[in-house]
Amino acid sequence: MTSADPALKASLQRERGHHDRCRAALAAMVDGAQEQVVVGEDVSASGADAEVLGYQLRSQAKELRELPEGPLFFGKLDFDRGEHAGQAYHLGRLRITEHPAAPPLVVDWRAPVSRAFYQASARDPQGVAVRRRFGWAAGSAGESADLTGLEDEFLQQADEEIPQVSGIVAQEIERPRVGPMRDIAATIQPEQDDLVRGDLAVSVCVQGAPGTGKTAVGLHRAAYLLYTHPQRIRRGGLLVLGPNRTFLSYISQVLPALGETGVRQSTLQDEIARRPVTATDAPASAALKHDPRMAEVLRRALYAHVSSENINSLEISDGSYRWRVGAGELARIVADVREEEPPYGTGRERVRSRVVRSVQLQAERRAGPQNGAWVQRVSRSRVLGAFLDVVWPKVRPEELLTQLLGSTEELAVSALGLLEPSEQELLLWAKPPRSWKSARWSAADLVLLDEVAGLVEHPEGYGHLVVDEAQDLSPMECRAIARRARFGSLTVLGDLAQGTTPWAARSWHTVLCHLGKPDAAVVPLTIGFRVPRAVVELANRLLGRLDVEVPAGRSLRGDGELRVRRTSPDSLTAAVVDAVRESLAYEGSVGVVAADAEVGRVREALDAAGIAAAGPDELGARVSVVPAGVVKGLEYDHVVAVEPAAIAEAEERGLHRLYVVLTRAVSRLVVVHGRPLPF
Repeated sequence: MTSADPALKASLQRERGHHDRCRAALAAMVDGAQEQVVVGEDVSASGADAEVLGYQLRSQAKELRELPEGPLFFGKLDFDRGEHAGQAYHLGRLRITEHPAAPPLVVDWRAPVSRAFYQASARDPQGVAVRRRFGWAAGSAGESADLTGLEDEFLQQADEEIPQVSGIVAQEIERPRVGPMRDIAATIQPEQDDLVRGDLAVSVCVQGAPGTGKTAVGLHRAAYLLYTHPQRIRRGGLLVLGPNRTFLSYISQVLPALGETGVRQSTLQDEIARRPVTATDAPASAALKHDPRMAEVLRRALYAHVSSENINSLEISDGSYRWRVGAGELARIVADVREEEPPYGTGRERVRSRVVRSVQLQAERRAGPQNGAWVQRVSRSRVLGAFLDVVWPKVRPEELLTQLLGSTEELAVSALGLLEPSEQELLLWAKPPRSWKSARWSAADLVLLDEVAGLVEHPEGYGHLVVDEAQDLSPMECRAIARRARFGSLTVLGDLAQGTTPWAARSWHTVLCHLGKPDAAVVPLTIGFRVPRAVVELANRLLGRLDVEVPAGRSLRGDGELRVRRTSPDSLTAAVVDAVRESLAYEGSVGVVAADAEVGRVREALDAAGIAAAGPDELGARVSVVPAGVVKGLEYDHVVAVEPAAIAEAEERGLHRLYVVLTRAVSRLVVVHGRPLPF
């Protein structure tokens, strides 16, 4: 239908009217939720019940109030077969109804009936007669007048051999990128939907080529699990881990736009930050601290504090009688608990309880059963506490690591057969601090501290974790995540070709083993919707040099533009300025990406040319100057890649970093170089 088609005009008018009705219903839902809070505060109930009810009502009201502005539906399904025959459903980011018992005006995209919107095809219509997609004006705040188009797909009349391409989906995918990342609820593809709706109990690893939407899949999977298993997930919590705070700022609006505002989004560094980072390791030292052998070194150092030798018998008074536990029995108790190897802190308490039990049995044989107060009194006796301090002393992770990295002798004992003497030298502090309180900690030290803390006492876990850019995790970082997912599941996202840390993974199996999920399926996403085909083909030329086995990416985007401009080294910044000016003639954001050391020079050139440029953290800026080291996960409509050779030479895995840089463009990529290209 054309814009002048009377049938289209009539359909648009009806759909705008439905949207007005939805808007009024949503406003009533918000008011009703707030009214429930007021009424709920007056409900007569026990203090605990009233507190739980009040929290639930306040949370619901808060979530509704904080919903971002925008269109309330993006699709519609008309069924003529199956259990929904004769029904029509509008699909949106949350369920909207005029009354809890009334049929919904909008069905949540996560509801079971909505799956047909993403999965139905001419080959398998799933009972759908017509799938309708709605086109909204860019940046719409949800005014009904912003509904500018619609597109109907008659599945049961379509040619099974010729897949239909939605113009509205293409427009949505290709819309200019300005500001934070958008959700993709309206454009989820079938293979993405399979991952989003995966079972909560199943961990999955997504190997996604650039532009395949792996980050969006992970976030939408989080939203789906919160919708499908609200009690189980909220009880254990859901954590989204990103590589850095710039990335978290970029994705921060996706889950709120999907109606989920209570999800913790963090970096692993923030999660394990027991101490502030005030020191920097040499690269070789940092790499060794991230090595999986360090886990055994630390375990040995911790349990070296346990001793079952040279134990004397113990006499414990309960105020009226002195009870004796022999040295042999005490040694057996300590040895047995040590053999069980529970968390270190649990082991100390287990020794305490078994010694108390031995005393209790003696007392019961003499005077009959003893009450709980008696047991507590014996358990807290100074004599027993002093004994535990000798055989199973309390250990503070900071104190243990300070002793280990400050003592050649202690490190040699713990690292025997694991680390070569030359490697041990890399770990030792040149000037050991007087105590752990005056120690200066590096980022890698925090990983070691978290390992020790996890050996002392298991941290509380999450119900589900979404881990993005997982290819850059070290084995020790993976172990930190595994401790937080002992009883939960993982969605692991990444691309081995984009691994840029010195310890970046070459194999997903290795990563999954360190994460404690060796049986998780690895699912490849290779079809891209973001990066134009010409840009993907350029980046694929690097794959053969990256020492990883990943399938080459493909793109459905036949549009876009790629330009490679050679200039002299002396004229490089002038050529960059020209490329930025050309990019500003188009709609959308411009990212100027250079080697970290060159960012200052590029920014100065743009300033001198009168072009205002922001940093990567300033979302919504028209032009951003971005160090190559932090561009991972970000995207711009137009990217100016500055001197690829300098990016490739700046770090050990510089070619991987360059691969990342070349795949950040959504519409145009301009490569400006004064030196030979490294591909």
